[in-house]
Amino acid sequence: MHIAEIRRRLTAHEPRILPPAAFEASVAMVLRPSADGAEALFIERSKKPQDPWSGQMAFPGGRLDDDDRDLRHTAERETEEEVGLSLGGARLVGRLDDQTGQRAGQGRQLRIAAFVYELASGTGNDLVLNYEVAEALWVPLAWFEDPARVIDYRHPPYPEISFPGVIVGDPKRHIVWGLTFRFLAAFFEILDRRFPAAT
Repeated sequence: MHIAEIRRRLTAHEPRILPPAAFEASVAMVLRPSADGAEALFIERSKKPQDPWSGQMAFPGGRLDDDDRDLRHTAERETEEEVGLSLGGARLVGRLDDQTGQRAGQGRQLRIAAFVYELASGTGNDLVLNYEVAEALWVPLAWFEDPARVIDYRHPPYPEISFPGVIVGDPKRHIVWGLTFRFLAAFFEILDRRFPAAT
């Protein structure tokens, strides 16, 4: 899976943009080329009692602030704050379909946008993590096409419910599931490539 093909597919994709919701957020799917094909940046969120996404794997991102120009600016600001990576010189490749969620504890609708960026080869190594991030990993996208990495994940607060997940590191910690999984499923659909965890 190479950056040029991803760029071509995403440029042709017309994203589904949902109406504004009570709460707005966005994330950055940051890609870079490598010898083994494209890889994407994931973060492991720090564990915090009041954070509904505590300890989960995610793309850098967060909630729309009053000072943000738009959701794209939110994604870029949050990425720089969380991992010290400026996307000012990165290429915006496209936008994925918006996803929805519920604001934890409030039952109010949340809209999340995802913007896809391309870094130059060899960049993105000198990340500086803030208190919101426990770890950052560059993950080959080819791993998400490997059925051996697919698991049934059970989120501790809801052990009776099984969610599809993909192991990208420590199998006790680095599991992509939930919202980030949904964004990845949409991404692979745009690329017309098999995503075993979603089948």
